[in-house]
This record gives sequence, C-alpha cells and structure tokens, in this order.
Amino acid sequence: MEVLTIERRDAAGLAEIRSELLSVYADVYADRLGEEFHSVDRFDERLGWNTEVPGFGAVIGYAAGTPVGCAFGCALQPGTRWWSGLRTPVPDEAVTETGSRTFALSELMVVERARGTGAAKQIHDELLRPRHEERVTLLVERAHPRVRARYEEWGYQWLGEVLPFPEAPWYDAMVLPLQ
Repeated sequence: MEVLTIERRDAAGLAEIRSELLSVYADVYADRLGEEFHSVDRFDERLGWNTEVPGFGAVIGYAAGTPVGCAFGCALQPGTRWWSGLRTPVPDEAVTETGSRTFALSELMVVERARGTGAAKQIHDELLRPRHEERVTLLVERAHPRVRARYEEWGYQWLGEVLPFPEAPWYDAMVLPLQ
C-alpha cells in the first residue's frame, strides 16, 4: 500500500470531502446497501446528524490520491440519545455526558485494498490526536467479532449491548480512555 495521506475537516469543511466519504461508505458496505439501515442515503443522514453536534471532526485517508478510508464523530452532549439503546445495565455515571467527557467515533471505514495495512489505525489515531475528551466510545456490530477484537487490541473495553435504532443490528458499545 502506498503512503497514507490524511486530511482533517470540521463540520464547516465537510462539504469538501462529503462525496468522498459517501464513496468510501458505498465501497465498504457494497454488499449491504440494499438494507434500509445501510443505504447510502441513511448513512448520509447519520453523517448530517453528527455535523449538527458540537465537536464534530472527520478525517479521510488517501493512498495515491484515492480515498481509502475515513472516520468521523462528535462530542456527546448532555441528554444524548447515544446511550438510549443500551440494553446492558451499567451505573448511571458510565453514561452521563457533559459535552466534553466523551467523543463518539461514529464511523471508521477502510476499503478492501487498504485492510491489513495499518490504515485503519492511522486514520483512527489521527482523528483522536487533537481530542480533549476523557474517553472515546464506538459501536461495533455484534456480528463482527474480529472487528471487536481489533478494537480490544487498541485498548477499547466492552461496556454493553446497544440497539441504536429499531431497524439497526445489535452492537457492542466500547470505550477507550484518552490522555
């Protein structure tokens, strides 16, 4: 794999790379685009929701000028719905948000040809590098234990099972302390 170049955008600059994010998504989820939850339109809708939340950040990775991966998320605000689908009992303080406590990593994707090259970790780390939150959280589909295992290798810990939307698959919520 070629050298990875990573660019960062905030909500105001997202328009510059939005079509590339959608392209990466369509490539990564090509076999699931027929499912309502995984359609490009639904993904674009979820992307839009993220940009409306303070602390939005996105990165996109390029190899030889072609987008090969991306990641984005936002800071969880008080009263967030992020934890509303949590089905595992946890102490209230585990899911109490202040607006500066937790960064939610909404998506981390790399295309097939970039998998196994370290691109995902580079993109992940670059997205989190300037963050000031105490921790980062993400959701990983329960049907993908190898992906969950990779996040555990990176230091994430399991918090509980989540059903974020009625039509969504089951996810594992994971948390990584920052700093």
